[in-house]
Amino acid sequence: MAKWTYQSLIDAGMTISVYCHNSRCHHKATLDLMALRDRFGPDARAMHDDIAPKLRCAKCGGREVGLTYLAEAKERGENAYAKARGR
Repeated sequence: MAKWTYQSLIDAGMTISVYCHNSRCHHKATLDLMALRDRFGPDARAMHDDIAPKLRCAKCGGREVGLTYLAEAKERGENAYAKARGR
């Protein structure tokens, strides 16, 4: 199974939304994939287990966060998830 990298997600037009699981907060944000690529390198792994432990909610400081990978709407037949995995 191919692993997602910051560059493969950028190339596929995907975004990552982060959600705080604190019931009193529920803050959400979108990660800046280009800034993360520049900081960690284009081939750095960008899977949930690679990213989530490094994150903290900007509003409440909590570490319990969830990630949602979203594909950009493309023309019918193009699969951004497969493209991000290098297929």
